[in-house]
Amino acid sequence: MSDTPPKNHSARDVLRELFPESYRELFGEAQGQDSPLTLGLYPVADGRLALVHGDQLAEFTPLDPKGKNALHCDLCHFTRSRQEAAFYRVVVAARRTRYVTLCLDTAACQRRAGTRGLATLADRIFPIEPSYAD
Repeated sequence: MSDTPPKNHSARDVLRELFPESYRELFGEAQGQDSPLTLGLYPVADGRLALVHGDQLAEFTPLDPKGKNALHCDLCHFTRSRQEAAFYRVVVAARRTRYVTLCLDTAACQRRAGTRGLATLADRIFPIEPSYAD
């Protein structure tokens, strides 16, 4: 049996976690002080990365490595070799693409950059416009 006391969750917390659309309808887009926006860079399959900022998502696709010069990471601003960093492409709108250089060790890069660095990168990428007409 566990010695930790059970966690108490309010109905609002459960609604926000399990039914986010209903939560937004009832309480609006603004989230409370107790739950900050999600902000992070996460590895996905096939070497891709996902940048998440609140309810926005951008997918970074790695490009084939070419050349032999060192790369400068756009997130942590460290200079890295070709084995430690890569170029990524992210589509931000129809016929608009951004290219960024990021370290391959995503967790260490985020620690070096901190929240401010991630927010700066997110400001460069978001908002992503739909690439199709309604």
